[in-house]
Amino acid sequence: MHDSTDASWVIPANEYRRERWKNGAGWTRQIIRVPDHDEWQWRLSIAEIEQDAPFSAFPGIDRELVLLSGNGLRLHFDDGESHTLLPPHERLRFSGERAISGELVDGPTHDFNLMWRRDAIDAQLWHRPLVGPMVIFIDPGTTWVVHLLAGGARFADDSDLPSLAAGDTAFMRADASRRRHVLDGGGEALLIRIQPRSG
Repeated sequence: MHDSTDASWVIPANEYRRERWKNGAGWTRQIIRVPDHDEWQWRLSIAEIEQDAPFSAFPGIDRELVLLSGNGLRLHFDDGESHTLLPPHERLRFSGERAISGELVDGPTHDFNLMWRRDAIDAQLWHRPLVGPMVIFIDPGTTWVVHLLAGGARFADDSDLPSLAAGDTAFMRADASRRRHVLDGGGEALLIRIQPRSG
């Protein structure tokens, strides 16, 4: 477990905490929630969807869901809208208040789940290939997250962070001054920027 004062750290995939969904209809592997209590500001997890089921409601929360594995997931909203997440890594952003159910296309799926409190946090997510070095600049007050989807990577800087294997997640934070990290390797990654909402 990392210390709360650390500027950067890595959580290996085998350390994610498995727990029931809020509505009891499925399982999730929690990667992190910040701060680590019920009134969190943002959260990362991986939903394990093994059957068609309703999603939990999260008032005041915005979400982005990314298909990690499986043959697809149909999202049905109560207002009649539907959207299908297909391989390899389709994603959808939606508000946590919306009533939604998930229907499996063909077998179980694992789905990356980014959630943030919209009145306090601005969150952006990108899916990027990793081919050689990638430079990440972190501005003060900002956190960057790298979730490695496939392949392997190492930090080619002075951070002393461990290497990343597929499924691991790295966190990089800057408080008073801008920081720079260099990630070198091959594969695919989700990049996430978390920062306080201005105003």
